[in-house]
Amino acid sequence: MHTTIYLVRHAESPYIAGQELTRGLSPAGWLAAQKVADMLQAADIHVIVSSPYARAKQTVQVLAERKGLPILEFEALRERLIIGQDYNAEWNEVVRAIEKSFTDLDYSLEAGESTGRAQERSLPVIRQLLADYPGKNIVIGTHGNIMTCILNFFDSSYGYEFWRGTSMPDIYRLRFAGHELTSLERVWKP
Repeated sequence: MHTTIYLVRHAESPYIAGQELTRGLSPAGWLAAQKVADMLQAADIHVIVSSPYARAKQTVQVLAERKGLPILEFEALRERLIIGQDYNAEWNEVVRAIEKSFTDLDYSLEAGESTGRAQERSLPVIRQLLADYPGKNIVIGTHGNIMTCILNFFDSSYGYEFWRGTSMPDIYRLRFAGHELTSLERVWKP
């Protein structure tokens, strides 16, 4: 019996400083959320969970409405803040820090969160979902960086280059036998 998790990276969301939790999808992002729902419509989805961030929830909202399922929020699935809440870094410095954080899992900028710490908070949710819904299909509304941290836990080849290559949105299907990952594939077709 396999359990399937679909990790759905959020669609396009305009950056608004200070609104990490509440910023939603752009008009193009809402159209992409429709495409996410279209792509997953045929799957027998049993549970939909999400980061508490608006853009992640909105990306799986159309699917949830079509399936008649609630979206269960997990704070532990929020995006990783490698730079911390109050750190004022240039984007190039942030990108270098993200790259280093996938080769040194304990590295982060001051007040930021390392890959290892992000895995420590997010993986218990994944394990709990696998325990609570064996043999079911689960959709998780997520973010690019925390999604990469989760995938990196199962396969260290998922790191900086993978993160840079993901799209908004993006969908990855993970199949598990118990808690062991047996397959991982990209299913998003841009």
